[in-house]
Amino acid sequence: MPKIYIIPKSEFDRVRDSQAAPRQKLSLIADMCRVNTLAGIKLAGSGHIGSSFSSLDIVTYLYYAEMNVTRLGLHHPARDIYFSSKGHDVPGLYSVLFSLGILPEEKFLKLRRLGGLPGHPDVQTPGIEANTGSLGMGISKAKGMAFAQRMPESRQGRSSTQEPSPDPGRIFVMTGDGELQEGQNYEALQTAVHQKLNNITVIVDHNKIQSDRLVEQTSDLGDIAGKFAGFGWHVRAADGHDFKQLEKVFSEFRRLRDKPKILIANTLKGRGVSFMENPEALTAGRGFYKWHSGAPDDEAFLAAHEELTQSLNQRLRQNRLAPLNVKIAGEANVIPAATHVDHVGKAFGRALTEIAGGRNDIVVLDSDLLLDCHLQDFALKYPGRFIENGIAEQDMVSMAGGLALEGFLPVVNSFSAFLTSRANEQIYTNACEKTKIIYAAHYAGLLPAGPGASHQSLRDISLLGAIPNCVIAEPANEEETRRLLKYFVDGEKQTYLLRLQIGPSPAKIDVPDHKLHVGQGTALAKGQDALLFAYGPVMLHEALQAHERLKEKSISLEVVDFPWLNRVDANWLGEIVRPHSFIYVLDNHSSFGGLGDAILNALSENRLTEGRRFKKFGVEGFPACGSAGEVLKYHKLDAASLAEAIFRH
Repeated sequence: MPKIYIIPKSEFDRVRDSQAAPRQKLSLIADMCRVNTLAGIKLAGSGHIGSSFSSLDIVTYLYYAEMNVTRLGLHHPARDIYFSSKGHDVPGLYSVLFSLGILPEEKFLKLRRLGGLPGHPDVQTPGIEANTGSLGMGISKAKGMAFAQRMPESRQGRSSTQEPSPDPGRIFVMTGDGELQEGQNYEALQTAVHQKLNNITVIVDHNKIQSDRLVEQTSDLGDIAGKFAGFGWHVRAADGHDFKQLEKVFSEFRRLRDKPKILIANTLKGRGVSFMENPEALTAGRGFYKWHSGAPDDEAFLAAHEELTQSLNQRLRQNRLAPLNVKIAGEANVIPAATHVDHVGKAFGRALTEIAGGRNDIVVLDSDLLLDCHLQDFALKYPGRFIENGIAEQDMVSMAGGLALEGFLPVVNSFSAFLTSRANEQIYTNACEKTKIIYAAHYAGLLPAGPGASHQSLRDISLLGAIPNCVIAEPANEEETRRLLKYFVDGEKQTYLLRLQIGPSPAKIDVPDHKLHVGQGTALAKGQDALLFAYGPVMLHEALQAHERLKEKSISLEVVDFPWLNRVDANWLGEIVRPHSFIYVLDNHSSFGGLGDAILNALSENRLTEGRRFKKFGVEGFPACGSAGEVLKYHKLDAASLAEAIFRH
């Protein structure tokens, strides 16, 4: 288990105040930030290295050589503003903010931890100007900021004690190249010119790799410079790792005041570590890029750290500066190896490939999440029935609607937060056509919580539950995943949503073999004193642990696996609640609009509430960011909190 070292702020001050040439300083500082980014992600156990490294030279240049924010202050109304629309490169931004003293060390060392730094940008963090993570929104958000900056109230020092500035601040927004597949970008590009928002600079981190594969393989962007120019933007391209070229382009942009600007920055994903850069990384991954997300293993971490620090020390010597002085930050976050093999996402991928062998009408659609959604086997076996749509959920869902109208059975895949909310209107329109579509909503629920609120899907049941012909379910284990998918494929013509936990299950949930009946559940643990409905591997694990804790207090809690999240069989419900006076529901969702509300409505409508006490457990407020244990405890959804709440109810 390696010790993790970071470069303290004092070292950044030493380099900044040295006699080295300005561009040499910037190069050193950027790579020092890469060392700290690597350390932060390794400490956290997850994060996005590749795109943090590809954008770090640009972010370093902006903060150290271009923007006025460090001079005017973070809250000055005429400050220059930078934020990343893609968001997942925020570990690199955190490193730059730490180097400038904006983020304190104790917070910097808590990436993806409760009370620390979220895995995607959040404005509650010092120096962060906008929440991002759901792609394609940044240019639109920059438009609002740019409009505000040119308002007279802003220049007069609105809500600030600072002296007013005669000129509005500039807005710099970073986008990914794959992100440009989202349609909202083009609405913003068009209207920004029409609205004369000329103080916007968009920077495209053109590293040419999406989450898994090359952009051109996923959804080729074509002549993006020509597209941007066609909207009326002033466009330049440069090497995003060459500070001389960056200086030239941004100097030109400063002089140009009659158009919004775009820099297409040609970069390398994983820049600074040879085996994380293209083409070596793609060759090693046989066409797939493995450094987009997640923490490197110990061997890769040590190799990357050694390569970066050796290069830095060599260049420091060339500039007559002493070698790096590092300090220990802690030990790597070790996630214990799972002793079980249950993984509902992988089971979904296997079952889909198997079922498709007997159903030539199944067509699978994906939105740049092929590996995360475990679709690679299907794509290899049935390439003619696999459609990679890129980062464009609305387009993907409407395309599925067209396929369904022509008699095919689309199975649509994305992260639940993006699929069910961004494409909600398209899903509803498809449902109104009364065709059959299966939506596989991966990364459903509260966990993993490290990426933050942009990725935690806690609204999907409520968003789709009101669609009359939509059936929503979440499996407890691999076998239930297979059976639910088969039920959906063979079921009547309507809309289906299958929520799926993205990672390995915390424990294998043993569900008795039984025939699926819509609106009915299965008892996993018997009890006479109280009844708890739950679903999915995460919450059922906590529910069963709560059952064991309450047994020690002589309380017998019955735990029921109830996979149907918006369908309740009234007759079955009446039978299972009959012996119980205390009824509880545990939701992996907001407490509003989830299974708790469905059960409560059914109890009320069937006059089953009399003489019974009812309580629902779910996520209250916005979800916390942190480790699984931290976040479950924070929201009082861990076994100990559940057992205590039931004991006191």
